[in-house]
Amino acid sequence: MKDETDDLWVFGYGSLLWNPGFPVAETRVARLRGWRRSFCMSSIHHRGTVERPGLVLALDAADGAHCDGLGFRVEARYAAQTIDYLRERELISSAYVETRQSIVFSACGTEQADVLTYVIDPQHEQYHGDLDLETQARIIARATGGRGPNDEYLYNTAAHLAELGLADTDLDWLASRVRALTAGN
Repeated sequence: MKDETDDLWVFGYGSLLWNPGFPVAETRVARLRGWRRSFCMSSIHHRGTVERPGLVLALDAADGAHCDGLGFRVEARYAAQTIDYLRERELISSAYVETRQSIVFSACGTEQADVLTYVIDPQHEQYHGDLDLETQARIIARATGGRGPNDEYLYNTAAHLAELGLADTDLDWLASRVRALTAGN
């Protein structure tokens, strides 16, 4: 059971890496096992529209997979407002599911349980886990939503992963391909 005086840990793997939007007391590189980062969620609000959906990252369950990202520690006094903020931001549709997971901190190998993170609901209509990388690139290259162009989201996430030394080959390929598709626009 979580104590009201406990700090909150949040796992970031996409836009939280470069835009957490909540007070962060500490940041650590971490790994979440059993999930993979994937452009598998159709975005009809933030990075696309109903008429022209974009794609955003989600954690998609996969045996033997892992996702490298950041563990953010939020002081207990900011925990409730951080959860409220994340629910408003992440649960704009019911495609994400709020979960508690365990992560392993990369530098020391210690495990942190009860970490808040959002994963995709594979039964939701916005789930598109079957798209190949080329299709993803073509969607990302043309979509824009309430928070800006879809390609900006991709570029920011890929750049921040690279800065952290957490290369993601799929995101690197997508960034290169989307740049080629949008060249001259």
